[in-house]
Formats: sequence, structure tokens, C-alpha cells
Amino acid sequence: MQRVPEPEELMDDGEQAAAYAEADFADANNRFVELLEAMAPRQLAGRLLDLGCGPADIPLRLAQRHSNLEIDALDGALAMLDLAQKALDRQAKVAGQIRLLHDRLPSNQLRAEGYQYVVSNSLLHHLDDPSVLWQTIAKCAMRGAWVLVMDLERPRSNTAVDALVESYALDAPDVLRRDFRNSLYAAYTLEEVRRQVRRAGLSSLTVDRVSDRHLAVRGQLPF
Repeated sequence: MQRVPEPEELMDDGEQAAAYAEADFADANNRFVELLEAMAPRQLAGRLLDLGCGPADIPLRLAQRHSNLEIDALDGALAMLDLAQKALDRQAKVAGQIRLLHDRLPSNQLRAEGYQYVVSNSLLHHLDDPSVLWQTIAKCAMRGAWVLVMDLERPRSNTAVDALVESYALDAPDVLRRDFRNSLYAAYTLEEVRRQVRRAGLSSLTVDRVSDRHLAVRGQLPF
């Protein structure tokens, strides 16, 4: 099935961002945190970069579990970062570990070779030029850094899209059902992502399926 880019790259509509922040993504976000923790061999510590942080649910989960993490959380949508700031205000105990950054990729606000961990959840399918994500990872990650990128995998058919929407967004607000459908059509396939990673020179990373709708790019960069 051919990829259909999303109408807009940024989720900067207030209603859309609020619906996204209020939705229950606990299963997917917990899976993301667990994949990162299982990959890195010890307690997470140092600087972590989250690309496309949205309302900052994953940075907050990581900060609560790893007190020695300093997190730069970047997003291009001000509506999402407004929600992220409100979430941080409610979590004052760990909010000091997280710095919110407003920018699109490529960004000059990020530390070159400055992060022990570079992560991204559900940003890739928003990008018409996915190379900006892989180039940012290559630029910002330290030698030996751990990388985890998780995103949707494009289904093989319209019927498969319909089935996933019915399975995971049956009772969701209309805006979320629409966005989920659009995101499935805009997602990349496993082989497309493998080619992207190879072209970026990130051959130490593996690309595999981690759920019936998600793929993950993960691994450690060379020292």
C-alpha cells in the first residue's frame, strides 16, 4: 500500500493536542520505556534527548524512574509544549530534570554529540523527509549512545488499516480516530525504515516489529 503523507506535519491545533494528551497511551508509552530500559545495561543516567516529545508523557515517566537523567524534550508544536508544561507543573518533584525545547528538525538548539540516549516515539511518520530524524540522531548522539525510535508501521492494505482503527480507536473521539487512520497511512514500512537507517550510516541499529502496529529502531552506536 502506497504511503499517504499526513495533511500537516505538526499537531498544533489546540483541540487536537488536548485530545491527544487526554487519550490513554499508557500501554504504548510503557512499552517504549521498557524497551529502552531493557536495551541499556544499567540504570539510566546522563543526558537524554527526546525528539517529538508531545505532551511529555514519556520524559516524565523516565524522570520518575531515573533520577540521574537530564532530559531535553523537543517538539515543533507549541500546543503540545503548552500541555507538556502543564504536566511538568503538576510533577514538580521531577520537572527540574526536563527542559522543553520548541523547534523543528533540523534544530540548532541541540547539543552536538551531547547525549548518552536519543529517543523518539511517533515522530517518524509525521516527517515527509525522514532523513532529518536520522541525521539529528547521528549528530547529537555521543559515541556509544543508546538509540530507540518507535513508530507505527504502515499496514499492507486498506482493510488492515480499518481493522486497526476498530481495534484501538473504536471509542476514541472523532479527531483521534481520524488522526490514527491518517498516521497509519503515513507510516513507513519495515523495509523503508531499514533503508533509511542504512543510508544514514546507522548500521549498528536494528529495525524490527514490536507490536501488531509498531516498529522499533534500537541499539547502541559504536564507540
